[in-house]
Formats: sequence, structure tokens, C-alpha cells
Amino acid sequence: MATESTGEQTDGDAAFEPERCLSLTVRGPWGHFRRIEGNVVKQTYRILPRTTAAGLLAAILGIERDGYYDLFARGQSALATQPVREVRTINMPMNTLSTASGNLQSLNGRGKLSVKLPDPTALRQQHNYEVLVDPAYRIDVALADDERYRELRSMLETGKSHYVPSLGLSEYLAEIEYHGEFDVEAGPETETVEVDSAVPNASERVILEQGVRCQVEESPAFMERDAGGRTTTGFTTYTYNPDADPLRVRDIDASRVDSRTVVFV
Repeated sequence: MATESTGEQTDGDAAFEPERCLSLTVRGPWGHFRRIEGNVVKQTYRILPRTTAAGLLAAILGIERDGYYDLFARGQSALATQPVREVRTINMPMNTLSTASGNLQSLNGRGKLSVKLPDPTALRQQHNYEVLVDPAYRIDVALADDERYRELRSMLETGKSHYVPSLGLSEYLAEIEYHGEFDVEAGPETETVEVDSAVPNASERVILEQGVRCQVEESPAFMERDAGGRTTTGFTTYTYNPDADPLRVRDIDASRVDSRTVVFV
């Protein structure tokens, strides 16, 4: 079953090595995965961050914000992410209202239910957002929690979701295509392997080839809940081909899923 793991160590935690996984593609006309670095232009990660993928899957399951970090922790989950369309971005100016607590006003403040909303009469602030155009990613996911794994499989099979899935910003709605449940098989036992997914934490082992584009970015991978909400506890450095083609990698622990070669993290 998908809950079996081994004793391999990763940053002090036993790595989760699944026998089965669920496979789905998320896509939409727009996407924005905000980079944590501060900048005048609100930049986006090109590859769906692991934490964002976990949040999207948690939304399908109906798990509240900050309530799913243990489910997708090291040793409790395995995810592989593959871009299936060329990764493209544009800069898009947007007019926004501040959501800081001092700039919110209560709606029906004297009633039993009160909602705080931005003041619609306030001046808008214009920000430039770097936005993904027609993003699409295939996600392979396994969970050590067998009950949650079966629940996620049922939701995907029936095309249901507790919360509306999105690609980063809530207004960038996502379409989900479920491909099914697949065996996770050992990858090719060769010195070099063509990997379809983004390659985590192995940039120095990617073989650069003429005519093949290769880019690298670091993004949040694991989080935990704290008194202030949440804290990032680990990052993943992804190497990927922005043309959504495979990369050749040496000495990599890869897996085969649905006739594709992927690397889990």
C-alpha cells in the first residue's frame, strides 16, 4: 500500500518511499506563486512549489489553512512535479487594496456575524505582478496517512473538491485532470537518466546539452505551524527545462510512474 516507507535518511527524517501514487494535472489560464524575496515586481516561482502543491491538495480534502503541514511533512509524503507546458510569464499591473488590519472595515459589525473587508473607498495601490501564462503541471503524490490517501483518491475519482482549487492567487482558478493511481517502480539503473519531472536538489548532476534549456530555482518545500501561523522549515532547489522537455541527469534516484521518469521529494 501507499503507506509503506523505508529507513533512508533525509535531513534527519526517514524518507517516504511509496509503492503507489495518485497522478493529476493542474492547469489554468493564469498562475502566480509568490516568491518570498521582496521586490518591486511581485515575482512568481516558475515551478509549482511543493508547499503550494500541498495546499492545493489540502483544499481538495477540505483541510483548513495551517492544518495540513504534518500530512505533507518529510517522511509522511512524496511529491513529484512536472511542467507539461512551456513555462512562460508576463508582467501584469494590478490595482489592489490593502488587507492590513488597520485598513479593514467591519460589515454588519453589530450583528452576530461580522466580516472585515478592505475599504472600497480607499485609493488603490498599483503593483506589477509577474504572472504565469497557461501554466500546467503534473503532480504525482503519495501519503503515509492511508485514510487521507484513500480520501484524496476518492475526491479525485469523483471530480470533487471541498474548496475551489487555484494556481496561487485565489482568482486564478485551476482545472484538475485526474490520471489515476499508478505503481511507483524503480527508475532505470543506468549512469545517466532522462528525467521528465523537475529534478530536486541535484543541480550539479544535470548534464547540460546543446539546444536544451535548463533553469534552477529554490522554493519552499516544508512548513510547520507556530504561534504566528506558519514557518518554512525546508526548501527544495528544482532544476527544470522551461520547454517542458526531459533533462539528462547522472547518479539520480529516480522512479517510474505511468511510463514517465520522475524524482520525488
